[in-house]
Amino acid sequence: MLQEKLLNVRLEGVTKKYKLRNGEKIVLDDITFDFPKGRSIAILGLNGAGKSTLIRLMAGAEEPTAGTITRYVRLSWPLGFSGGLAGSMTGKENARFVARIYGQDVQEVEEFVRDFAEIGEHYNMPVKTYSSGMRARLAFGLSMAIDFDCYLVDEILSVGDAVFRKKCQDVFSSKLKNADIIMVAHSASILERYCDSAAILLNGRLIYFKDIKEAIKEYNAYIKSQSTPA
Repeated sequence: MLQEKLLNVRLEGVTKKYKLRNGEKIVLDDITFDFPKGRSIAILGLNGAGKSTLIRLMAGAEEPTAGTITRYVRLSWPLGFSGGLAGSMTGKENARFVARIYGQDVQEVEEFVRDFAEIGEHYNMPVKTYSSGMRARLAFGLSMAIDFDCYLVDEILSVGDAVFRKKCQDVFSSKLKNADIIMVAHSASILERYCDSAAILLNGRLIYFKDIKEAIKEYNAYIKSQSTPA
């Protein structure tokens, strides 16, 4: 294993199971894996393979069934994740609350989120009254208001209209000049734009590739092999 000072996150024996009516589903199966600093890593896998589950576990939004997850840096929540917003609080109150949690300047964060989200008077209304689009704008603004060492991303770079998406991408790209990323996305072009290496999530295990192009090639070959009649 890599030395701790060289890591963003370490998974040790991580298993995640979900109970079903007729049994259980093992999504992640005894994974031991190091996410190194200085690498931006894409997570590749079929639908239902557990990519989003893995991101939520690393963020602490869910707990593993077994094993441990150690975070060595300031790790973001999943980018744009709105599940942690308090519905009874206004957008402004949520921004101020998050700022206090992360020890940031409250007024600075609150003003950044207000200007970034562009939701007008709704910013001073309870989040539970928001549309899904407004929640996403607020959540993305909150993600960008805090400087993280490593960002977790799960298919959230397409928030809002074309102009707002461009703004999100520009701000996010500026953040990545001083931070790493662990990213899930279905678009290979997006993954290649932001990531330099990758891990394929297959049968509950992670297979690491230092070169993202090699990973995408292997992943596409696997998909083709699964769709080719025997």
